[in-house]
Amino acid sequence: MPPEYRARIEAGRPRLEAMAREQYGLEINSGPFGIDSRAALVGEKYAEAHGLGTPYHDAVAEAYWQRAKSIDDRELLADLAASVGLDRAGFLAGLDDPAYDREVEEDVAFAHRNGMTGVPALVFGEKYLVMGAQPYTMLKQILQQCEAEAAG
Repeated sequence: MPPEYRARIEAGRPRLEAMAREQYGLEINSGPFGIDSRAALVGEKYAEAHGLGTPYHDAVAEAYWQRAKSIDDRELLADLAASVGLDRAGFLAGLDDPAYDREVEEDVAFAHRNGMTGVPALVFGEKYLVMGAQPYTMLKQILQQCEAEAAG
C-alpha cells in the first residue's frame, strides 16, 4: 500500500470515528490496518451463492469494525460463516474456488473502470457515486434526489 494512501486513510480516521459515534451511535474498534481482505470478499461471493450474503457481510463488518478482528484469518471467516448458517467445510472449500475468486476480480475491475478508488463506494440510481464514509444526511439527500428523478 502506498504510504501516501495509508497516510490519507489514517488522517481521516478521527472523522470516521466521530461520524460513526455521533450519527449512527457506533463505536469504532477496527481490526488491523492494511490486511489482505481478499478471502473475506471471496467468502462473501460464496455466501451470496447460498442466499446468505447479507448476514455474512454484516458478521464480517461487525467482527472487523467493532470487535477488532483480523478478517484475513480463514478460520475466523469460517466461524462467522457458520454463525450465519453456512456449512463451515463448504465455506472453507469455497475460499479456494476459482469461480468465486473470478467474481471478486470482476467486481474489482468494475470498480476501477468506474473510478471507484475508495471504500465504501456507493452508487445511487446508476448515476451518483459516493465514496468514503459520508454523513447520513448526505446519503439521505442523494436518495431523495434519486427518488425525485425516478418519479418524474
